[in-house]
Amino acid sequence: MGRYNNIRNIECVRIVLIQKENTMDRRSLLGISTLTVLAVALLVASTAAPQKALKEQLQGTWSAVSATAILPDGTKSEQYGPNPKGMLIFDRDGRLSFILMSSNLPKFASNNRETGTAAENAAVVQRSIAYFGTYSVNEADKSYTAQIEGSTFPNWTGATQTRTVAIAGDELTIGNPAASAGGKIDTKWKRAPAAATN
Repeated sequence: MGRYNNIRNIECVRIVLIQKENTMDRRSLLGISTLTVLAVALLVASTAAPQKALKEQLQGTWSAVSATAILPDGTKSEQYGPNPKGMLIFDRDGRLSFILMSSNLPKFASNNRETGTAAENAAVVQRSIAYFGTYSVNEADKSYTAQIEGSTFPNWTGATQTRTVAIAGDELTIGNPAASAGGKIDTKWKRAPAAATN
């Protein structure tokens, strides 16, 4: 009878261990399932985050990448050369500053801008443009309108002009249907990195 009780006790212990193992497997499975559901929920929440407004996306400093002019006859040219220099700043208060120039403007032989030759002056005027003023954004049209307060092309001073905008990550494309040299011009910009501070 004692031997039978020992076998029975061993069998009971074995059943209890199996039950504990099954309970642990269920708890592990439940824990893994819960973590998976949470991870999927976080992933969906992060991808469903609303996109920033166009004005917020525009804000900051941009560096020139290219400028392609499309003339009235349909021909295309790099009006400011293959590697233009420039900076475009949209501040959060609605002010903007735009400068674009050829990377190889001629130096003035006299080292004085007041005494530049006709050729030097013409090269600088024809291969650079700058203006500043205020801007407002039209989210629906993906455009901004500049109220130009001053420009190196005096005909633009006091004018209101609208530009189309396309932003992809850190790249900005601006379409100007009324370029200063006629036709239209598409300029491409890259978001400038933050300046190092000392």
